[in-house]
Amino acid sequence: MSDWHDVATLDDLWEGDVAEVAVGPDTILLAHLPGRQVRAYQGICPHSEYSLAGGDLDGDVLTCTGHLWEFDLRTGEGVNPSNCRLYEYPVRLSGEQIAVSVPTDGRPHYNRCRG
Repeated sequence: MSDWHDVATLDDLWEGDVAEVAVGPDTILLAHLPGRQVRAYQGICPHSEYSLAGGDLDGDVLTCTGHLWEFDLRTGEGVNPSNCRLYEYPVRLSGEQIAVSVPTDGRPHYNRCRG
């Protein structure tokens, strides 16, 4: 089971930007990609637990400032290293409103990977 949560608007998150939001125990990274595509992933690096929102965004690739791991924000897949993937949350756009679906099991949701 999961619930939808309004977390931001497109005015809050411009194209090419990332932001961090919290829903219960989950820290979520929002990414506004070209063409009104919004993605939501775990907000902490699966390797070093740094905040991904403070990372460097180059096109669709986000680099974590902790140990320079890179993630493709179109898919959540690791670029470097390639054997890691970010936990992805479903996103719904309704006009300007961004909503994220978060499981209701009361636990944080994220993938962990070793370097």
